[in-house]
Amino acid sequence: MTIEFPAGTVLGYPRIGRNRELKRAVESYWRGASDAAALAATRAEVRAAARSALEAAGLGRDDASIPEADASYDHVLDTLVTVGAVPARFADVADLADQDLTFVLARGDAEHPALEMTKWFDTNYHYLVPEIGPETTFSYRSHERAEQVREAVAAGYATRPTLVGPVTFLALAKPSDDAPAGFAPLDRLDDVLDAYVEVLADLRAAGAQWVQLDESALVSEVLGVSQTELVDAAARAYERLAQAEERPALFVQTSYAALPAAAFGALAKAGVEAIGIDLVRGVAPANVTEFPGVRVVAGVIDGHNIWRGDLAAAFGKLSALAERGVLVSASTSTSLIHVPHTLADETELDAQLRNWLAFADEKAQQIATLARGLADGREAIDAELTAATEALAERAQAAGVRIPEVRERAASDIELSRGDADARAEAQQAALGLPVLPTTTIGSFPQTGEIRRARRAFGRGEITEAQYDEFLREEIRRVIELQEELGLDVLVHGEPERNDMVQYFAENLEGFVTTANGWVQSYGSRCTRPSILWGDVHRAAPITVEWTRYAQSLTAKPVKGMLTGPVTILAWSFVRDDQPLGDTARQVALALRDEVADLEAAGTGIIQVDEPALRELLPLRRADHEDYLRWSVDAFRLSTSVARPETQVHTHLCYSEFGEIIEAIDGLDADVTSIEAARSRMEVVADLHEHDYARGIGPGVWDIHSPRVPSEQEIAVLLELALAGIPANRLWVNPDCGLKTRGYDETVASLRNLVAATEQAREGITAPVA
Repeated sequence: MTIEFPAGTVLGYPRIGRNRELKRAVESYWRGASDAAALAATRAEVRAAARSALEAAGLGRDDASIPEADASYDHVLDTLVTVGAVPARFADVADLADQDLTFVLARGDAEHPALEMTKWFDTNYHYLVPEIGPETTFSYRSHERAEQVREAVAAGYATRPTLVGPVTFLALAKPSDDAPAGFAPLDRLDDVLDAYVEVLADLRAAGAQWVQLDESALVSEVLGVSQTELVDAAARAYERLAQAEERPALFVQTSYAALPAAAFGALAKAGVEAIGIDLVRGVAPANVTEFPGVRVVAGVIDGHNIWRGDLAAAFGKLSALAERGVLVSASTSTSLIHVPHTLADETELDAQLRNWLAFADEKAQQIATLARGLADGREAIDAELTAATEALAERAQAAGVRIPEVRERAASDIELSRGDADARAEAQQAALGLPVLPTTTIGSFPQTGEIRRARRAFGRGEITEAQYDEFLREEIRRVIELQEELGLDVLVHGEPERNDMVQYFAENLEGFVTTANGWVQSYGSRCTRPSILWGDVHRAAPITVEWTRYAQSLTAKPVKGMLTGPVTILAWSFVRDDQPLGDTARQVALALRDEVADLEAAGTGIIQVDEPALRELLPLRRADHEDYLRWSVDAFRLSTSVARPETQVHTHLCYSEFGEIIEAIDGLDADVTSIEAARSRMEVVADLHEHDYARGIGPGVWDIHSPRVPSEQEIAVLLELALAGIPANRLWVNPDCGLKTRGYDETVASLRNLVAATEQAREGITAPVA
């Protein structure tokens, strides 16, 4: 008999390990320093630690309140391998062990470009995009989820395995290259359901009494699939799965926006036992009371940010549902993969600030508190509710949270235009004298072990500031000399002084604080440590000017000044939740505006303000797009409109569906925009051509998220595709993204091929380019 759904749960838990054990184990395996057994053992240890941590937080080991979330490279890729949806172009490696196949799909190899990668809904997590076509075969291939259930049962836990649901899996996929026109991956729903039925039966046989299926696609209006199609697909899928003879109880979870009433109704009528809704980003569906037998798992604690929850307000939402006759449980609004493990590892944080925060373990404790309140009444948790309310009040009144001078400047009217773009382009070409198809990189060069060791030594006081500065200057000199030797046209200083493109600025702006161990998974083995934006933001002193000035002194070629844009600083930080995001963006933009002005005054002729997260924050509901695009575009222009016409302003965007925001990209008014395009083989060119995009554009020709070195011919083919839709006088040649995570051998080889392919392309250009 299936156990009743628990009164409280979290939707997922950080899967990299408290000390990034998974990252280190995976990268050790890639290097050949450890074997598959050692990697499997580390993954098992991370899973065991997660169960133990959630039990310690107050969730039950025997009531399915603990999700069995694997120590995973990527949950979408896990689902792909589970249901056997291996793209035909990987057929020759389809017989590899599950783990090795996963890595080939994710990273590519000499014969196989990797799967495309893009953002998971409106988060900074990147997932691997399935390629589905009429020829794709589906079969229950990987039994890892069932094996993990057995592992948990043997350890005494009744955990809840998790998978991406069939509708979301297909809605997030892209058609395979040979799919006919008009084909959509969702057309294959009936076929993939056969595999899901087998998976569910095996999970039940392994001991799972509940399974969690993530169907967050049902809240989104930006996937290229209509809400009507998604609802119809969900109704068909879950009628089939609910009728399966051998299955766990079905918990369908949705996050990141409000679940439409039609989708809620379709799931409830299909026979799903529990439905998760996000009450942080949305409200309960209007028909939530019409299905009294369905448990509503209410996401009342924010799983996407690190602020201590308003427990009184959260309990009020739960109570309001219960009073309307809804069978309700408490949960986080999203999986906790978006937040660090625990505040216990942040002993250096200011005690007052710590009192305002909650990481994964602390959020699980909050859920356990709310579950106890649901079971025993509000009086049972009154002390916890009061403590949370007092912490919120303390935060609101703390020094630095609101600074009148910052707010007065942000409220002022500042000109956002730099004048006519064509006139600017002429002035910039006269000043810079660049060749047709100018070559450059995005900003960072490899962060070597030597750089990281020097940074640690300086942080520990083992070397002086003067010694560290000299080390950085020597590294910059080496990178400049390398770029000149390679023949690049526009250079960068390589950013050796920067630990991270956001954290570096957070460390140099007022209103931020950084963590010691606040790591979250960005994709695969890549982890980031988001800074915490807690108060009003302003710049106390120049940040990048001296490094850029020094780099420019080493060469006659232009060196780009490199800044991270206001939207990306917000997107890749944990941002204050006590005011509109656009207000915070304006404060950050003004700090960057001062930096742009100082770079220009120091003689910097090209300034790049990166906004890779512009598409990432696009709301999932179309009704919210206009407001978001207005303030995000204005924030970028506020940062850059101080630059003179002859100063060339660049920006960079990555891993997004650019066609959806092409007008906003144009509205940024950047002179040159570099974008990810290698994995998608220049798909964006059609969007640019259709929009008649009239500014400089650099669609990436080298996928830097894969360790493979693209050949000169491969890059030449991509340049040919780009030139088919972009005039030569507007086309730049660059990698997809910064080179921080790559090694020098592959970097040098790839850049040599990039320059050679560009020289070959220049020879074929006969039409006027100016």
